[in-house]
Amino acid sequence: MQALPDVISPGLRVLFCGINPGLMSAATGHHFARPGNRFWPALHQSGFTPHQLAPAEQQELLSYRLGITNVVDKPSARADELTRPELVAGGENLVAKVLQVQPEWLAVLGVTAYRDAFADRTAAIGKQDRTIGTTRVWVLPNPSGLNAHYTLPKLAEAFAELRRVS
Repeated sequence: MQALPDVISPGLRVLFCGINPGLMSAATGHHFARPGNRFWPALHQSGFTPHQLAPAEQQELLSYRLGITNVVDKPSARADELTRPELVAGGENLVAKVLQVQPEWLAVLGVTAYRDAFADRTAAIGKQDRTIGTTRVWVLPNPSGLNAHYTLPKLAEAFAELRRVS
């Protein structure tokens, strides 16, 4: 059983994909539950949602044709605790999941995890050449508060780029 159930259904516009659940997310059953995580504010500030959802409101995403999953199901305090084999296996599972529900876009939240999971050393933030079935792939910055390279405004703008094409 998954430590953190997916928020997923057929017909999604965007399936957001975290790296793996943090310990707080696993404990609460809500994606991106740690207060310092900027996923929910960036999602709202980019225009994907009309108001900022709380992690406990994650099921509301489905009404906006949005969903959430993870590359790796295993919770950890930090994503860098995952091994490359765990990320590769997670990438394989993610492909199967995407082929099953066929979202318009898969948005992976973290370029390093994407590079490892899909053996794509040259991947950068933004639209990827790869597709999974008919699903197009986009890489977004990791919204973790540990990712100091992206302020919330920069993160929201990266999310907004995807929103504009989705």
